[in-house]
Amino acid sequence: MADQRPKDGSSESGGFWSDLFAPVAGFGVSFRTMFAKTQTEQYPEEKVPTQPRYHGRHQLNRHPDGLEKCIGCELCAWACPADAIYVEGADNTSEQRFSPGERYGRVYQINYLRCIFCGFCIEACPTRALTMTNEYELAGPSRAGLIYEKQDLLAPMLPGMLAPPHPMVPGTDDTAYYRGQVTHPVQEQIDWVAERRPDDPTLEQARAHVVDRASDRVKEGRAQ
Repeated sequence: MADQRPKDGSSESGGFWSDLFAPVAGFGVSFRTMFAKTQTEQYPEEKVPTQPRYHGRHQLNRHPDGLEKCIGCELCAWACPADAIYVEGADNTSEQRFSPGERYGRVYQINYLRCIFCGFCIEACPTRALTMTNEYELAGPSRAGLIYEKQDLLAPMLPGMLAPPHPMVPGTDDTAYYRGQVTHPVQEQIDWVAERRPDDPTLEQARAHVVDRASDRVKEGRAQ
């Protein structure tokens, strides 16, 4: 095989001087970085807000009257590529209704030791029951503590919501809930809960919310 080296004796890399200064050029980026201004975040003393669409800890959402949006369909579990979600559905009854429609999620677990935060689960959810928050601090002292149960994932009760179980708003169906036509609990739901759970802590705020809405309607009628 013929010798492919240049006849003038120089190397293919560019010659003696190029080889001599090649390491200097390679370290040029390092030298420039040494004198650049550092961008250090003083975490956890100073927490920088995440981007609005950041995929953090999951949340199981509620309807405005307090009923849960999850219907126990298990589509999120089937969509999860890491097999991190476990769901058991159950039937709603007249005395134990947790969501609109026929079923609700009786057991809901997310194993954050497996979760890769890809967001496939929230894309698969047909009722927008499962979303992802901006919370990213999920470290813990034990492996068992990183398996979140339903009570850990449920959205907090907002002012005016009525804690389930309780009936749906009279005269509505699950479609009305999914279309956003239910905006607050009504007196019939409050009376139902008061009869069965008179010590429920959400009763007082729900009653106040109904009274406030009634007074607002009266003011609007007078203004017209």
